[in-house]
Amino acid sequence: MLSRALLIAALVVAPLAAQENLFLHVPDPKSKTRIEAVALFSRPSPGGFLPVRITVNNGSDQEGKIELATTCTASGYREDSLLNSSFAFDAPAEKSTRHDILVPCCTLMNYSGGSEGTINVSVRMSGSFGSISNNLSAAYSENQPAVLLSEPLYTPNASMLDSELTSSSRGGGYRGGQTFAGRFSPTSMPEDWQAYSGYDGVGMTDADWGLLTPGARNAILRWNRLGGQLVIYALSSSTNFSTLGISDSASGAREADRSFGTVSILSIGSDLKLDPPATVDLFSRATNLPTVVQSVRNDFRSAWPLKTNFGVQRYNYALFILILVAFGVLVGPVNLFVFAKSGRRHRLFITTPLIALGTSALLVAMIILIDGFGGRGSRIQLMEIRPDNGENSAYVLQEQISRTGILMDKSFSVSEPAAITPVVLDSADNQWARLTDENWGQGMRYEANFRDGKLQVAGDWFQSRSEQGQLVRAVIPTRGRIEARNLSGTPSLISTFDFPIQTLYFCDQAGAFWRADNLEPGKAFTCTTSNAGTAEAFAQDAGNELSPRSRKALLRSKTNSLAARGNHFIAFTENAPGIDTFEGIKWQKTRTYITGPIATP
Repeated sequence: MLSRALLIAALVVAPLAAQENLFLHVPDPKSKTRIEAVALFSRPSPGGFLPVRITVNNGSDQEGKIELATTCTASGYREDSLLNSSFAFDAPAEKSTRHDILVPCCTLMNYSGGSEGTINVSVRMSGSFGSISNNLSAAYSENQPAVLLSEPLYTPNASMLDSELTSSSRGGGYRGGQTFAGRFSPTSMPEDWQAYSGYDGVGMTDADWGLLTPGARNAILRWNRLGGQLVIYALSSSTNFSTLGISDSASGAREADRSFGTVSILSIGSDLKLDPPATVDLFSRATNLPTVVQSVRNDFRSAWPLKTNFGVQRYNYALFILILVAFGVLVGPVNLFVFAKSGRRHRLFITTPLIALGTSALLVAMIILIDGFGGRGSRIQLMEIRPDNGENSAYVLQEQISRTGILMDKSFSVSEPAAITPVVLDSADNQWARLTDENWGQGMRYEANFRDGKLQVAGDWFQSRSEQGQLVRAVIPTRGRIEARNLSGTPSLISTFDFPIQTLYFCDQAGAFWRADNLEPGKAFTCTTSNAGTAEAFAQDAGNELSPRSRKALLRSKTNSLAARGNHFIAFTENAPGIDTFEGIKWQKTRTYITGPIATP
């Protein structure tokens, strides 16, 4: 009896003591069977994924099955947008198993009165061991970065940081947002970069960094390269990038660009107290990339270069109006006075349906003839290649826009491990857009499930006779690189990419600039001399083809510091493959800008 009372007390107190605990399910107090679900981050992100750890201890001698259904809603002052997912696990008899899953979160675009919106993740378990459900919510104010702090930093600083957000010195801060950051335990961090993809900043101590598993450190560094802000608070004066294992940054520096993100080392005292104003400013400073949600809401509207180049298509209203007028004349006076004239009115029961069916068939045929099946689209990629330090990876920011005709099936699989986000289009003068700045995702319904290691999605990602855009972020393993054959004198290089490259600019270690054109796969080439102004203009032109966040990611780390970094290149091609999404879209153009260090033998 006492043990049962303790169990009930634990179930009641656990959510209060640890916000990230979703549920602890004990189907029978006499049994050793326990199913526990824990969110590894205490706040779901306003997009991306929420990592959840499921621990199953099947104390019975019968194999069981567990099903999880999750629903994420993003709500503000309009109807919610919604994303559904499902997961299934086997529970072997008399064994304990652990499953780390990523629960997809819909992107928060809808803010109440322009100030605050809420992400709510609901988890429902069913199957052999009964059912239980719970949810985890987080409120975010517009333009508030999604930040995670390690438990040692969170505990002594959370309340002061929350107060700073709404302090009078900030004019109310983020207005409705009362919570600065979510928390995590360094010993239980996900080992998949996608788990961090919805967050803008992560802060921890150097001691916390040492507690991470190698897989978790690698995942965070991959997320960091894609644009995340990593802040390490150093308890030790000897902490530097080299001791942290961040080897592509100068060990004596305290802050550095890493591909599209930044990493900083800041000193902290043994009491682990942060300066609230400085900390809030650090994670929201103007030099940071805009938050992912800011970008999704603002970057892809009327000034989006890819959409401008894609062009505008209008509905042919006049033709359809003409057909409907003809239908009215045919089904009315012609039908009444010709097909079913006086004395033959009974024919109306035949002629009227036939005229209606014929007109409907004509309208459908016209829609198919004009719009067709599937769709067409255009893509642009910003790609950082990292052949160094054993990474052999491409870090990709892909923007894409498409316009569809009739879609028979809207489901698809993302070809690479990626985070895909629908973006807001401008409602002005756009008759095809469904997700716009007028509805902010109102009523949109999505599905996303991991099957056989791939993200399979369905729902409103692509809709018939619609225009839609997406932002895709991915980390792809690759052996492609620009490799040095001889760097003394005029550089001799070779491309190991399996596609040709039109133009390449390269800055060597001495600060000299070089150019090469029409690079063929596997063929050595010799550069010709260039200058900083030409190379910088090339990079600026590249940035002008991208949305504002991607442009800033490129120009901040590549243009202003191309000479300073040395041994780096920027190149352009129209032949690189894009990250595949919906198979029904014919991608007419894929433009790719590639950056990265020159690989040396």
